[in-house]
Amino acid sequence: MTEQRPVVVSGMRPTGRLHLGHLHGALANWVRLQADHDCYFFSADWHALTTSYDRTEVVKQSEREMFVDFIAAGIDPQKATLFVQSQVKQHAELFLLLGMITPLGWLERSPSYKEMRENITDRDLALYGFLGYPVLMTADIILYKATRVPVGADQVSHLELCREIVRRFNFHYGEVFPEPQPLLTEAPKVLGTDGRKMSKSYGNAIDLGESAETTTKKIMGMVTDPARKRRQDPGNPDVCGIYYLHKVYSTPDTVAWVDQNCRTAGIGCVDCKKKLLEKLAPDQERMREKREALLARPKDLDDLVELGTRRARETAERTMVQVREAMRIG
Repeated sequence: MTEQRPVVVSGMRPTGRLHLGHLHGALANWVRLQADHDCYFFSADWHALTTSYDRTEVVKQSEREMFVDFIAAGIDPQKATLFVQSQVKQHAELFLLLGMITPLGWLERSPSYKEMRENITDRDLALYGFLGYPVLMTADIILYKATRVPVGADQVSHLELCREIVRRFNFHYGEVFPEPQPLLTEAPKVLGTDGRKMSKSYGNAIDLGESAETTTKKIMGMVTDPARKRRQDPGNPDVCGIYYLHKVYSTPDTVAWVDQNCRTAGIGCVDCKKKLLEKLAPDQERMREKREALLARPKDLDDLVELGTRRARETAERTMVQVREAMRIG
């Protein structure tokens, strides 16, 4: 990797299988970025503890499958650095130091903090780790001198907190870190089986590479336009999760056909779902085959992640040498 290329850092929490929302909201974009950016993609296992501290076995079980999903989706470990957050201890050191200068009020007004407190009611979130996770996120990003962070338009405010922390650090200790800029991505909207945003936390996800049987079962049971009670009632595709999946998987002609016939009751919801499965089911089967081939070679996968983790650790330590010198504590 050359140092002249822009640096991109992003990670995911290993708290369960990845799903179609992850694929189209992040992974597909990561695959494009690795061609002309220095990319660091990691397992955010410490972040996972913010909501799964009492289920740590899930974190470790999910981690390998998550890396399998990364590679099956097209991430090339020869082009991008894949690593485990907790195996690079410099993340914890920088998190601690940044926590010393981050005002409490900044964390309490975080949009994601408020959103998750409102939507996740079955887990204990009244925790320091949950409140302070944006500081750890900042450490994750700037430890590699990231210049760009892939985010959707609705996530720009989350990155601004990171930028505020960077500005505060640089003000007190000198220009050590670049301010990471948002790399806006036009991610397609992917709704879950209940009509809300697809999320592991909401239990409404369709996992990557699910079998044809379970994929079909979930699609056929998905919530559509709640106002469409009978087959002859016209529908509104703009509120239907199936329509948004058509936008991802179907041809423009099929999307137009669905849009027109839903609004005029020319087709029913069952017809619409079956049409989607014509494209989605084969894609899921191809992903399943890739995943199984990777899972059949666990040592090869582990070696790739270990190599990437060593590479990340070396980069992180170079940054921390500069941080300690700037703060005069090294």
